[in-house]
Amino acid sequence: MPNPHEPRPLLDALRSGAPLTDFTPEAVEQARTLAKDAASATPAAVEALPAPLAEAILEGAVLAGSAALPEALSRSSVKPLAKAAKKALYRLRSKGVAVAEAPRPEPEPHSRAPETEVWPCLVTSVTTEGKRGLILARPLRGGGIEAAQVVFSDQLGVLELSLNEVTRSSYRRRIKEATEPLYAVETSREEAATLLAEAAALNLRTRTPFPKDMEPTLRHYGVQPATAEPSVPAPEPEDVKGVLEGHTLHETMEIEAWLPPEPEVRKVLQKVEELTHSPLALSGVQREEQTLQAVRALARAFFTPDQRRLYGLRLWRMADFFERTDRAPAARVARAEARRLFHGPEEPFSRFAESLFEKVIRLGALQAEAAAPSPEAAASTPASPAPASTERRSPGGLILP
Repeated sequence: MPNPHEPRPLLDALRSGAPLTDFTPEAVEQARTLAKDAASATPAAVEALPAPLAEAILEGAVLAGSAALPEALSRSSVKPLAKAAKKALYRLRSKGVAVAEAPRPEPEPHSRAPETEVWPCLVTSVTTEGKRGLILARPLRGGGIEAAQVVFSDQLGVLELSLNEVTRSSYRRRIKEATEPLYAVETSREEAATLLAEAAALNLRTRTPFPKDMEPTLRHYGVQPATAEPSVPAPEPEDVKGVLEGHTLHETMEIEAWLPPEPEVRKVLQKVEELTHSPLALSGVQREEQTLQAVRALARAFFTPDQRRLYGLRLWRMADFFERTDRAPAARVARAEARRLFHGPEEPFSRFAESLFEKVIRLGALQAEAAAPSPEAAASTPASPAPASTERRSPGGLILP
């Protein structure tokens, strides 16, 4: 009886839809997708799979008579997979398929500089959409720096990536431009690689295509898509105090720009409009109180367990950013909110979450006040166009909150 973990039986099971309970559902689903056309599978996607499933995809490439995937994986940093790929190339040669005699690492503009030479990497704070900018740096023996500039999201993974060689002086200037106004903070290459690995795993889970230069960047920096999802430590007893201070996070220049997603903003504005024109005879104070309670109810409805985990992780990232920019009080509150949002309990409810929605009331009032023309200009002033995209970039190109 054949071993069900051998490449050929596994490949047949993937293609037939047979249950594979020895692997996670996510890995099996990704492998089934690749098995449909194994010859077109990307090396990075195959490397992210458990070893038996990766070798099954290699088997599919051999059966299709395609050498591209085995040739690429024969240079993989995953040693068992590289060994299996070399065996696959031998089988292809035996079948008469043209295969390079001695696969060599892809040539690079310059060989690596000595590993003792370390350059800092950069990471920005989190935007209202969960995006961050990241720059990884790798010194080259010829004297330059290879800079991988990345924009990634905590929901989709890597969205933009460029890989360029720059001079050392220009890279130093980029660090200064980004860190002096607190656009970004320095981080180690290991930490930057971890962030890239987590983002790459999101690309695979959400089926977001890798951008151009993604695969050579993963290879150059020795990064494999992460197999575990990022998490936040469990709540601590004193976190309740931090949660009650959560509204203060919206006073920081980074989180001040955060708003709920656009559909939620529309719900808040619609609710405010309804209460403003309510036929009930309410005093100004009563109307304000009803509006506040209604908006807080919308916040509670929005912060489902999934949204709580998403924002909990965002605030955990921001706590680290505040710590590195010498804002310990904000870091303490962000950590408290992060732990309780990510894990619960739900009471007392997050003041950060309520304030995220309350902020829409104030912004709506300010916009209405600014948009109201004077009586003299009302008849002649055209309506203001819709605001342009608020996404900003630093002088070095990093995405800013």
